[in-house]
Amino acid sequence: MQLPHPARPGNLRGFAITAPLTVLGLETSCDETAAAVVRLIPERGVEVLSSVVLSQTADHAPYGGVVPEIAARAHVETIDAIAGRAMSEAGMTAAGLDAIAATAGPGLVGGVMVGLSFGKAMALALGKPLIAVNHLEGHAVSARLTADVPYPFLLLLVSGGHCQLLDVAGVGACTRLGSTIDDAAGEAFDKIGGALGLAYPAGPALEQLARGGDPSRFPLPRSLLGREGCDFSFSGLKTAAARIAVRLTTAAARRDLAAAVQAAIARQLAERTARAIDVYEAVHGGQDRRLVVAGGVAANGAVRDALRFLAEARRYTFAAPPLAYCGDNAAMIALAGAERLAAGLTDPLDVVARPRWPLDEAAARLNPTHVPGRKGAKA
Repeated sequence: MQLPHPARPGNLRGFAITAPLTVLGLETSCDETAAAVVRLIPERGVEVLSSVVLSQTADHAPYGGVVPEIAARAHVETIDAIAGRAMSEAGMTAAGLDAIAATAGPGLVGGVMVGLSFGKAMALALGKPLIAVNHLEGHAVSARLTADVPYPFLLLLVSGGHCQLLDVAGVGACTRLGSTIDDAAGEAFDKIGGALGLAYPAGPALEQLARGGDPSRFPLPRSLLGREGCDFSFSGLKTAAARIAVRLTTAAARRDLAAAVQAAIARQLAERTARAIDVYEAVHGGQDRRLVVAGGVAANGAVRDALRFLAEARRYTFAAPPLAYCGDNAAMIALAGAERLAAGLTDPLDVVARPRWPLDEAAARLNPTHVPGRKGAKA
């Protein structure tokens, strides 16, 4: 069995297309079943023809988190209808597709297998190329769905399962500058929100609760202040805030803690991104000054504001996907697939699903962020 393509060195931004490329994307890495049709058009850029996302939030809410078996079964039951709806809304027939792109990892491997297997079946039946897409690469290109964001750029990828800083030179060409050494920022939002009594998923609810709160009322630990580099850590903050949360008895106190947590997470993200800018500039010589934030936590207003302020201070352009494309979606998978297709990168039908799949394979091998057998970031 051949593994999905490893990250390839080199800048792939220079690909050129002479005719439109239309790709169906499939995303099933966690608890959203999604399908989308995206078209790359010469001289015009990207057109999202359809984007359908079916959330399983209600199915997992009683458990306070995603249950892998429930998620996988739900994907099996709905993927056919969701893909059909995406094709219908795009006004497409199978003959109009140039390729099928499906998430092949990282994520909950049962769910990944559903979408990838469905994509393989479609590719085989239709005689179309298959493109196995890294879910993280989908997030990396998501800002390019609606804005002109040329390669290269500095990316903060921040979500419930991932927190990384990457120098993105193109599809298949990402260099890791920093990563979380324990929990991701989105997980901290969700777990602290849960301790405050907020329903799952608690991250968006915590942002709502924080409005009008006093972020200075509760001092929270600041991780890795004496550590060089661009890595993150949210475990200490999560534990400290959860311990405070269980002692609170008033709505005002809960609001203040939510504000303090949100400010602390946004501050750490901005501080480590500032360090990554220094590393990025050493490589690029002060050129290509572009900062992108993507992933589910990129929807948080305080996080966006902190990074936008940083970008302005460092004279970088700032980009983030629209809120609809911050969370898991298939439009980003279709776009990553279309860019790979334009660069001549396709995959065999025996490509396998991967629960872990780092964007920078060399960095993951030489400097792993987790040790096998120990809990760590999915990437």
